[in-house]
Amino acid sequence: MGRRRKARECALQLLYELEFHENEVDAHLENFWRERKEPEEVKEYCEWLVRGVLRERARIDAAIQEVSKNWRLARMALVDRNILRLAAFELEAEPHLEPAIIINEAIEIAKKFSGEEAAHFVNGLLDALRKKKESEKREGGGEKGEEGKNKKNKKEEKDKENIIDKNESLNKKKEEKENQKKEKENRGKIE
Repeated sequence: MGRRRKARECALQLLYELEFHENEVDAHLENFWRERKEPEEVKEYCEWLVRGVLRERARIDAAIQEVSKNWRLARMALVDRNILRLAAFELEAEPHLEPAIIINEAIEIAKKFSGEEAAHFVNGLLDALRKKKESEKREGGGEKGEEGKNKKNKKEEKDKENIIDKNESLNKKKEEKENQKKEKENRGKIE
């Protein structure tokens, strides 16, 4: 098993425990590692995941809830909910990892800790979350928040200006052709 997979599994176990003891993060981390012998890389990635999910939980939960049409977050199994949170956090915070890798890891962890049906559920929600994120990224010019909207608005304004300039140019050419045509007609009448 890879180190990141091990870190994700440890993070899932910790998040599960912290559902019942949310204010005791440091104590749980200390106790958790005291009982396990894992490489430092596993510990660091696991703790980064746990702290990131806890810090961003309200935003992550809102994003998950938005794509889970018929499931309230509170009604989801604790394990499934925390697998979704971990993967949603990684999708946002690990831009150098392909979304397919993150989703596949979540599916495999769901199979191991929750079952085949949960794996399908996790896959569906994470894929919807991925599509939503990609759509927002395209719509926002790849930037977050107001900065992305401002860039998008500036680009739209520039595009409109270009269209107006092209229309003016076409109108000028059309006018010139009409004038040339009138000149030819006038010359023909004179001769």
